[in-house]
Amino acid sequence: MESCPSIRNILLLDSEGKRVAVKYYTDDWPTNSAKEAFEKSVFTKTQKTNARTEAEIAMFENNIVVYKFVQDLHFFVTGGEDENELILSTVLQGFFDSVGLLLRGNVDKKEALENLDLILLCLDEIVDGGIILETDANVIAGKVASHSMDAGAPLSEQTISQALATAREHLTRSLLK
Repeated sequence: MESCPSIRNILLLDSEGKRVAVKYYTDDWPTNSAKEAFEKSVFTKTQKTNARTEAEIAMFENNIVVYKFVQDLHFFVTGGEDENELILSTVLQGFFDSVGLLLRGNVDKKEALENLDLILLCLDEIVDGGIILETDANVIAGKVASHSMDAGAPLSEQTISQALATAREHLTRSLLK
C-alpha cells in the first residue's frame, strides 16, 4: 500500500543542541522530556560531522535524520525508516533556503531568535500535520512574508511579492463582500 511521504519532526537547534524552533508531527515522542532527549541524542550523534556544504543523512532510533549546519544553527528533518531520503532532503533544503531568504542571509542564532515568528510560519508553510505542503524556498518565503507583512504599509515600501499578496488579499476581500 502506497502512502504519502510524511515528516516526523523538523528541528532547528543551536550549536549547543538547545532548541531554537522545533515542530513535531507524530506522537512518537509523547512528552516534552522525550522530545528534548531525542533532540539531545540526535545533536550528540551528528555534531562531529561536517554537514556545512551538503546535507548529511543518518539512521537514528528507526528514523532517518537529514541534517545541515550553518553558522551556529543546526537544521534537522526526521522521517520514518521507510521514507525516501531524497524527499526528506528536499524538505530540509526548502526549510534551509527559505530561512536564509527570510533572514536575508544572516543565518545565525541571534537573527533566528529575533525572527522566530517568521521561522515558525515557515515551518507551517512547509509541513502540516506531517504532510509536505511546499519545498520551494521562494514560495515559502513569499507566503511567510505576505503573512507577516504589515498590510497597512504603503505600497512603495513593499517588495513586489508583498505588493502582489496585498493586492490579491484586497481583491479577495472585495469579491467576498
